[in-house]
This record gives sequence, structure tokens and C-alpha cells, in this order.
Amino acid sequence: MSTSLDLLTGLPYNLYNSFIWSFLSSFTGETAMGHLPASKARQGFADTINRAAYGKERVVVRRRGKDVAAVVPIADLRLLEDLEDRIDLADARAALAETKKKGAKSLEVILKDLGL
Repeated sequence: MSTSLDLLTGLPYNLYNSFIWSFLSSFTGETAMGHLPASKARQGFADTINRAAYGKERVVVRRRGKDVAAVVPIADLRLLEDLEDRIDLADARAALAETKKKGAKSLEVILKDLGL
């Protein structure tokens, strides 16, 4: 079963992540993304939160030179959650369509096929 959204979900994580952030920035109008070592984020946690909350800036926290977390404006998070919900809905609709087309097996048949 595949959907048109498989093009996104089948991408390597970094490419998928880049697409999502680009997509989000097209709606929010914000493209700023700062990088901050974890030690500095810890020392200035309130400032890091304020950069996201009031400055609409995405702050990527790094540990040992690797991105480990992000502090993002709540609008970005809500939009990302909405996108994930839409992907899940498209996948569910595709699964239902496939079931209607090919038919479904009962749980008893599946368990018997698995030897359970």
C-alpha cells in the first residue's frame, strides 16, 4: 500500500526534516534557525525559550557538534503535528481502500496462518 505522501515518509531523516522545516517556514514566514551548544542552552534556558516564543526563532541544540534537540515556536509544532495527522489520515484511507479492493482476513485466519 502506498500513498502520495510516501514520497516524504520514505526520505532519509535529514532530507525529510529539511523538507518539513522548509514547509513550515513557508507558512510562518520565519526562517531563522540558530544553533546553540547544549551547555549554553542550559545556562541561558530562559533566553533560549524566549528566542523561540517571542522571536519566532528555531533554536537547534547541539551536543558534541551534533544536533540533538530543537526549541521551536509553538505554531511550528502545531503545524508539524497537523502535517503528521494528515499523513496518518492519508495512510489510513489508503489502507481502507486496499482492504475494500483486496478484501480482508479475519483475526482467526491470521492467527491460524501464523500458527498461533
